Amino acid sequence: MTTIDDSSTRKAPPAPGAIEANGINVIDESERKGTPAGLFWPWCASNISVLAVSYGAFVLGFGIGLWQGIVAAVVGAIASFFLVGLVSIAGKRGSAPTLALSRAAFGRWGNTLPCLISYVLLVGWETVLVALSTLATATVFDRLGWSSGNGTKVIAFVVVAAVIVLAGIMGFDLIMRLQKYLTIALIVVTAVYVVLTWDHIHLSTARGIASGDTKSVIGAAILVMTGFGLGWVNTAADYSRYLPREASSASVVWWPTFGGSLPVVVLVVYGVLLAGSSTSLSSAVGGDPIGALTTILPTWFLLPFAIVAVLGLVSGAVMDIYSSGLTLLTLGLRIPRWTAAAFDGVLMVLGAIYIVFYAKSNFITIFEAFLIILGVPMAAWCGVFLADLLLRRLPYHESSLFTGRGVYGSFRLSAVLFLVLGTWVGWGLVIDTTGAGKHLGWLGYFLDGFHVHLGGFDHTWIDLGGTGGAWAYANLGVPVALAIGFVGYLVFGFTGVRRQERRIRNGEVDDLAPAA
Repeated sequence: MTTIDDSSTRKAPPAPGAIEANGINVIDESERKGTPAGLFWPWCASNISVLAVSYGAFVLGFGIGLWQGIVAAVVGAIASFFLVGLVSIAGKRGSAPTLALSRAAFGRWGNTLPCLISYVLLVGWETVLVALSTLATATVFDRLGWSSGNGTKVIAFVVVAAVIVLAGIMGFDLIMRLQKYLTIALIVVTAVYVVLTWDHIHLSTARGIASGDTKSVIGAAILVMTGFGLGWVNTAADYSRYLPREASSASVVWWPTFGGSLPVVVLVVYGVLLAGSSTSLSSAVGGDPIGALTTILPTWFLLPFAIVAVLGLVSGAVMDIYSSGLTLLTLGLRIPRWTAAAFDGVLMVLGAIYIVFYAKSNFITIFEAFLIILGVPMAAWCGVFLADLLLRRLPYHESSLFTGRGVYGSFRLSAVLFLVLGTWVGWGLVIDTTGAGKHLGWLGYFLDGFHVHLGGFDHTWIDLGGTGGAWAYANLGVPVALAIGFVGYLVFGFTGVRRQERRIRNGEVDDLAPAA
């Protein structure tokens, strides 16, 4: 018979007070609730941050024109959150967190690799958002003529970090309620921001920006993908796992796609218009993405803007810390979920302290280097996960998600292989466009093409111009890694999935050794 660890039990151990008890266990049928429309709130709130306005400058930084920037923003946002919607189906079908369900594709212990990648990505996002909140608060205080030194940064930092960690500890119900109210508040204040800054948009200036080539447009769209939806794919099922299993799959895809992409499209496009109208504003965004946006506001609106801007960042960080805690449990740490969230909070605080008080490099350069290096393996994992989800016809075998002796086995070579292969090829097609990341000069090793020299035969295939060519800035490695993970697992993982489901259908799970 298979052995099952404690985390597979349907009823989670009780938690103190109103703290969520469920960790990575399968949600009991009696606790499943809500409708797919409820997914609109968390995905909208966590992406309606004015940080998205700053992306307008980053998009135009690829050397593209106004309309090209708008197209890149729309395509990148919608495509990336469509992936979030697809991954959300797994949560509804399996009633467990994203990385716990990933064990079906990778095996109980093979799943450790994507878990580690996901964990670093999530904690990194938490850290970045806390740092942004602190910097924005200090900038606003400086403009108001109040204290803006390290004392102010420390107070802002402590308050923001405390709210994030507390929400992560309390868990799902509080987060979902909080996100609904934050969405409404953020929409109202962001609309006021647009009205107050509209006179800074000069369409004639923005339209005068020279157009770039197709490679640059692709690069800008991929930057939006990695900066928004693709950074959330490893958390999507965490927020759909409480839905009843009879909920419409189409609706489960639609609401995260709509909720996440709507604010991103609106705000990034508005950011493109602002940045295209002022080169000084576009340059200032690189040092302090949110603080720079306050420089075009009237003084009376600075305080409400700062409060809501910080809350928008907090909204995203809350979702990150909740999911990072679940990921930590999936790695095998046997502690309560709320303790895992508190531990992640400590890491978040230490990382943010470094960025705010000690990092000397330009903030956005650190941020972009971070996205480049982790966006590629996350894209490869997403491809594998979606292919596995597409191949499965039966519900997940719940107990096998929590043991290496179940139907999913300990290690599935096809999934791990294409995660590694997709990452290897993907890293060969991206470079550190910021120049800030230390020791990242090895990236882009496939941009010179594949050179074969045998005797009198000498030929180069797929020469993309090297690390100094136009394609180097297109971040092609991200979609290529996604495609390799998806197509590779779809072809070579097909037989394994069918073997697993045959054993489940025949009731042979406990009588046979796990398939290789």
